[in-house]
Amino acid sequence: MELYVFMFMLAALVSSENKVVHEDYYFNGCSDTEKENMYGMDGEELWHADFIKGVGVITQPDFSDPLGYDGFYQAAVTNQEVCKQNLDVAIKAYKNPQEKMDKPHTSIYAEDDVQLNVENTLICHVSGFFPPPVRVSWTKNNEALKEDSLSQYRPKDDGTYNIFSSLPFTPVEGDIYSCTVNHVALDQPQTKTWEVDVAVPGVGPAVFCGVGLSLGLLGVAAGTFFLIKGNNCN
Repeated sequence: MELYVFMFMLAALVSSENKVVHEDYYFNGCSDTEKENMYGMDGEELWHADFIKGVGVITQPDFSDPLGYDGFYQAAVTNQEVCKQNLDVAIKAYKNPQEKMDKPHTSIYAEDDVQLNVENTLICHVSGFFPPPVRVSWTKNNEALKEDSLSQYRPKDDGTYNIFSSLPFTPVEGDIYSCTVNHVALDQPQTKTWEVDVAVPGVGPAVFCGVGLSLGLLGVAAGTFFLIKGNNCN
């Protein structure tokens, strides 16, 4: 079993009225195969270290006037070394104890309204799992795909984690996509499928409205006719 060591820090900014205004958090974790270092605020990621590319990534939108993070990546590398040392100590001290495990819950959906032949993004949302290491893979019409991207692990208040895998795609009627999740708590991989099925707007409501309007006009005309006839009789 793979052991995962992490440090999670939470700081609250409190107003003069003793009300929590913002919550900052810092997360640093590692295992034999995983590395993560991230800063966030109010549940939103602000910055993370991309250890594959060797850079820090600011994830705030440009309009938010994102802060600078000079030296943060170098600090993240140092913190990973500390994390690895703690991991080695934990393995020797606790002799790989049985970890509490939570199975992931998986859902798949399109980021935007689906239109045929218009580029979009499929999101595979994996939530409620522990420990963090999880593997996500995609297929299109039963053929493996590789052009996906994986977000950082995002801790939840209950101690479990969320992660998102995104897949750019162009909808073509009838194509079938699947997202498969592998996790140590699962007896077998968990797979969710999504099929491109752009519904043609129904004509039923328009027809019924038209018929109703016609009948209503006929009713008005008939009532006017009988009213005129009654006045003539008088």
